[in-house]
Amino acid sequence: MDPSQQTPLQQTPSYCPAPAAPAGRVAGPPYADCLECGKPTEYGVATPGVVLCPVCEWQEAQRTACSG
Repeated sequence: MDPSQQTPLQQTPSYCPAPAAPAGRVAGPPYADCLECGKPTEYGVATPGVVLCPVCEWQEAQRTACSG
């Protein structure tokens, strides 16, 4: 397709970046501390974002789940 025939939407870059890959669990230490209770998590210390231990993850999922 000739660039002059493109619509304005096709020429502008996306405002939203691609979603980040989910953080995976690491095989061994050092583990990050849970932001809620301070216990070790299953995530490495370099994991970006909020890291929670399995118990706090479960409790957070219960709080945010639909109660339909």
